[in-house]
Amino acid sequence: MNFLGEDSFNNKSIELTVNEYKLILELISRKEIDGSISVKPTQVGLKIGYDECLRNLRVISKKAASLGKFMWIDIESFQYVENTISIYLDLFKENSSTGVALQSYLRRSASDLLHLIEKGANVRLVKGAYKQSEENAFQSMTEINSNFSRLTRMLFEDENRNHIFAIATHDPKLIDYAIALSQEFCTDKKQFEFQLLMGIHNELKDILVKRKFKTCEYIPYGSQWLPYSIRRIRERKRNILLLARSIF
Repeated sequence: MNFLGEDSFNNKSIELTVNEYKLILELISRKEIDGSISVKPTQVGLKIGYDECLRNLRVISKKAASLGKFMWIDIESFQYVENTISIYLDLFKENSSTGVALQSYLRRSASDLLHLIEKGANVRLVKGAYKQSEENAFQSMTEINSNFSRLTRMLFEDENRNHIFAIATHDPKLIDYAIALSQEFCTDKKQFEFQLLMGIHNELKDILVKRKFKTCEYIPYGSQWLPYSIRRIRERKRNILLLARSIF
């Protein structure tokens, strides 16, 4: 579950967001749902400062830990990546049931992934949906997909794997590649999961579940839907059909 929102400077809004995530966690636990939450750092204070964001994420993380639920930290535009990973590692020392996303379109992600693997971190691999300069990000889908495959292989080849990881893509070729790697390197399917957006490729989700792969839906909700939707449309033009159907 992701409560939509980002780029917040407003302390009242940040407080409401923190309380919303605590409520989601309580409801997930009470209804015995096998689910987790995913939080954007800039919606809980990163634009105000590092310490503000860490303080608020720590409140949510402690609530998640008390209920035995997992918390993902979303990754945002390039300017926030360094602090997001640093904040995540601070939280991970206190609560190992947390994970962070990495974007295959960023040139720095292979180095970041090596560092996170060394720390035993939990990683969600995504392509990335924020507009970035050529200096910082691959621009062609061929390069982005190639790097996604490279990073996927790094996750599966980690011999000291004591973490979980997520392959978050709707691309059937990249999913097939991950399945092939799992058959080569992964004896326990519980060590990783596939993550897809709600409402996209439902037939593919059914196939993955029938093949006994853990499959999760990323479910965004709330009134702050416009920036999120614009990024998704920019990422993949066909997503405009999903947006139109959701509004209807």
